[in-house]
Amino acid sequence: MDTRRYKKKSMKSVLQELVAGKALIFIIVVGLGGSFQNGFHLTAISSPSPYIQSFINSSWTYHYGDVPGEKTVTFIWSTVVALYALGGLIGSITVRHLTSHLGRKGAMLLNSAIAVVPAVIMYISKPTYSFELILVARFLFGFGAGLGLNVHTIYLGESSPKKIRGMVTVTVTTFMSLGKLLGQFVGLREILGREECWNILLCISAFFCVVQLAILPFFPDAPRYVLIEKGNIKQCRKALQCLWGPGDYKLEIEEMLAEQAVIGEQCNKSVLDLLRDKHLHWQVLSMLVINGCIQFGGTSAITVFSFSIFLEAGIPVDKIRYVTLGIGASEVLISITCGLFIERVGRRALMWRGFGGMSAIMVLITVTMYLKDYSSVIPYITVILIFLFFIFFGGGPAAITPSLANEIFIQSYRPAAFVFIGFLRWLLFTMFGFIFPFLIAALKSLSFVLFSCVCLIAALYVFFILPETKGKTLLEISREFENIRACGSSTEEVLCLETKL
Repeated sequence: MDTRRYKKKSMKSVLQELVAGKALIFIIVVGLGGSFQNGFHLTAISSPSPYIQSFINSSWTYHYGDVPGEKTVTFIWSTVVALYALGGLIGSITVRHLTSHLGRKGAMLLNSAIAVVPAVIMYISKPTYSFELILVARFLFGFGAGLGLNVHTIYLGESSPKKIRGMVTVTVTTFMSLGKLLGQFVGLREILGREECWNILLCISAFFCVVQLAILPFFPDAPRYVLIEKGNIKQCRKALQCLWGPGDYKLEIEEMLAEQAVIGEQCNKSVLDLLRDKHLHWQVLSMLVINGCIQFGGTSAITVFSFSIFLEAGIPVDKIRYVTLGIGASEVLISITCGLFIERVGRRALMWRGFGGMSAIMVLITVTMYLKDYSSVIPYITVILIFLFFIFFGGGPAAITPSLANEIFIQSYRPAAFVFIGFLRWLLFTMFGFIFPFLIAALKSLSFVLFSCVCLIAALYVFFILPETKGKTLLEISREFENIRACGSSTEEVLCLETKL
């Protein structure tokens, strides 16, 4: 009974924190121009893909007078897909330069202004019969997605108080899931998933950027940025009061001043500084392992196989899109749920349990796919496992990674860290896109065993190595990582890893 009362009281205090100032509106507005854009463009391109390929064929004929070969159309379509990843890679690299010169708010506004441009280009590509404009628009959409995702995470992390920092930064994942869901929804044939509407469908996201451009100027820049990098205590306090309600915020400001004293004049370190600093090797390795395992953890494999699995379960072809929509909705709900529990359960526990659950489900899916001909019930079990996989993914690695990336690097290294993480994310995304078709062709459903091993490695790394960051200042978290050490023995050739858990 006491536990229930504590939970209700804790939930009530969290909600009071969000509505005491303008924080809730701020989170929504920043989210719409941030990770939401990335999520939308990841799924929105799927539905109109045959119409765009048909358009490439007809526009080539219109401009050049001959019919392009099948390989030519495939190459151009592959370029359309690849340019989004290339744009994302370049956009993520620019985050350090833009956030340091324009501030977090300025970089966010610039990104939203840029995002309107490719929407206009995409819209006019159809009436002008120009597939080249689609290529330009996809690159710019990718650039905005790469930059916006990084700025969104940094902006929220540097604007939230320590006790609800995790809950606030989890909304990065929530808005990405919402973007994916909207992309799937508007892609339905009944909405905009028709041949005559594909260019309108791909422009929808620009509306939310315009909303951000209209509202965000009325909000302050990130309090941590204002104090630590600009040295303005008065503006920092005003920013905190605007977002989180009345108060003197003495403890929060003291924590920022302590971090500023440690950093000194050395703000905005480069990526090379980040990689050379021996005190940050474990943080860099952690991001490398976690992001690598997310990209190679099997989410793409599940997506590819899910269509045939749903078909075998007896779901009509025209209804499969609605089942996929259900998966998207479950991702949104689980990320919201994760946000409510992250400050109680902790980042580390949610992360290793998420990877562990994904690993176990991958093995079970391998088994059910081999046994699918033995019983008509097996495909339905596989469908349930797919839903569970996305629940573990959405409530673990997907939700926690943005929060963790914000917390394990202090102010001077954070922009450089996000350049590194963004580069890593988009590079691995591109690499996996090339490797995945060959992997599936060679291993087929056995590839799930490989993905299961990758997820297991991540779960073990997080469980044994990664420190908990819940409720700690950024300097305390840095000290936790310094306590991880490799110790060798002169009599035994053993390498042991120790961490304060």
